[in-house]
Amino acid sequence: MTDPVEPSSVDPLRHAADTMRAVRDRCVWTQQIDHRALVPYLVEESAELIDAVEVGTRADLREELGDLLWQVLFHAEIASRDSDDPFDIDDVARTLTDKMVRRHPHVFAGETADTPEQVLVLWNAAKAEEKRSRTSVLDGVSERMPTLALAQKLVGKASSLPASVAPTVGEAGSDDPATPASEAELGDALLALVAAAREHGWDAERALRQRLRTLSEEIRAAEAKLADLEE
Repeated sequence: MTDPVEPSSVDPLRHAADTMRAVRDRCVWTQQIDHRALVPYLVEESAELIDAVEVGTRADLREELGDLLWQVLFHAEIASRDSDDPFDIDDVARTLTDKMVRRHPHVFAGETADTPEQVLVLWNAAKAEEKRSRTSVLDGVSERMPTLALAQKLVGKASSLPASVAPTVGEAGSDDPATPASEAELGDALLALVAAAREHGWDAERALRQRLRTLSEEIRAAEAKLADLEE
């Protein structure tokens, strides 16, 4: 069987994009997939890439990076055929490049950053300039993140507020275990909490989701209080 598209000796990424286009044109299964239907595959491929990073071989990593890239190409190809607001993989790449150039002024615009902390200051400043229309530190935080990842994100957002209005997060109760001293101990502590939840018939994911909803409300209330104080 011949290659459905002409391979490029100088641009493998372009060849991959052209291959995706051919698949979209000629594969009856691929033709009926839209962005929403593709989401479960994106989640699965992301999880497989994480496995490759943490426990896989170099070959696994290369393969899973390719599978995730295929998802990006797939979404871009779907988007390119939208009748109202089309964009393609080139538009995606240009948008990404523009954003990364803005967020690295120490690389592209003459700013100086000699430490990772200084880089983060510049990054956050550029990001804040881009997102001036946002009214809350929670804007842009997806509630569909895995619950523990979302918890870590929200705790970080809460810590960015002034101490005078910030909600209290993570205070240990009298029956709580000692604070873990390492990631391994943290894993043990989390596993112990999950085991305790199971013993009591509690849903650990639901319990954390409910607490995170409360934390989100507390953060927004703190922002409102801060806005009142600044008036």
